[in-house]
Amino acid sequence: MLDRDGFRPNVGIVLLNQKNQVFWGKRIRTHSWQFPQGGIDRGESPEQAMIRELGEEVGLLAEHVRIVARTRDWLRYEVPDRFIRRDARGHYKGQKQIWFLLQLVAPDWHLNLRATDHPEFDAWRWNDYWVPLDMVVEFKRGVYERALTELSRYLPRQENRGRFLRHGARPRDADSTLPGFRAGGQEMELPPGASFDPDPQNDQSLQPGRNQHAD
Repeated sequence: MLDRDGFRPNVGIVLLNQKNQVFWGKRIRTHSWQFPQGGIDRGESPEQAMIRELGEEVGLLAEHVRIVARTRDWLRYEVPDRFIRRDARGHYKGQKQIWFLLQLVAPDWHLNLRATDHPEFDAWRWNDYWVPLDMVVEFKRGVYERALTELSRYLPRQENRGRFLRHGARPRDADSTLPGFRAGGQEMELPPGASFDPDPQNDQSLQPGRNQHAD
């Protein structure tokens, strides 16, 4: 479902714990980290799509969260041609997103990366609100910055400026040596406090020629 400009309606989710840290997930078989997100199906409202995606991607139900805020309008990003399926090129342009800020009101053991047969993430952690944008796929970074900045006004007791980490900078509490693991035959690294959930599937969603706009 695309709009007249070629953008697919989508929702993004910033999930907070009681310390105002955010859920930060690593896409399967990649080095990219991101927030949960997904497309809005025909007939769904953004809130309905958000609840559905929350269950599919991280295993949470509506009763596990409280909606704190949402962005006022759509935030858009364009997807480079090399990430778009060939038969979609020429009419698909990218995503337009409504972002939700949620508060987790249940224990975080309710989080489940295997809630469906097609998981999006193989690791997750709680991260400072101002996430390291250099760990996000490049074409999404502008939307992340705009969404986090707009939603930050609804956070209690937090600073609103100068907190984005770019170009390889690490969070203030990062150790000099990050714990590692192996996936797909390659040595990979996780930030401190992350958990790894290996999955036998090979995720090709960020490879050129695949359908990047599936979510």
